[in-house]
Amino acid sequence: MMDGYIQEKIQKFEEFVDGHLKPQLVRAIAERDKVFEQQKVFSDLRRNIENLEKNSVTSLRTMVNLGSEVYMQADVPDTQRIFVDVGLGFHVEFTWSEALNFIALREEKIARQIEEYTRLIASIKARIKLVCEGIRELLQLPAEKSLPERVF
Repeated sequence: MMDGYIQEKIQKFEEFVDGHLKPQLVRAIAERDKVFEQQKVFSDLRRNIENLEKNSVTSLRTMVNLGSEVYMQADVPDTQRIFVDVGLGFHVEFTWSEALNFIALREEKIARQIEEYTRLIASIKARIKLVCEGIRELLQLPAEKSLPERVF
């Protein structure tokens, strides 16, 4: 039979994992996913510009999303200059090479952000594992036995 002190300690550890560490982990993963989405947008834009350059496209007809998945056809008479969303609702007119330079800088920044979030996620997972090891020790379970699922 476990004494009340150990039971109370285990409960506090579990509350810490469930109330603090797991929500932190969920938030960090969600934030990293947002950054992955930004990475995809810039990667797609870079690839589209490179295709325009490679194929010497000077005008094009395309479909534009007006919102809520409503599209309309649009004619672009001159593709040599494009507007790029640079954040905070601002769009800057760039030549293809200027846009590619801007995209390269943003992709570097995004890669750093992804690395930071990945390190943060690993750190939170390590703290969860450490607390779970503490619970295991309090329960005096051998290391090879796994904890009950509710802890993870």
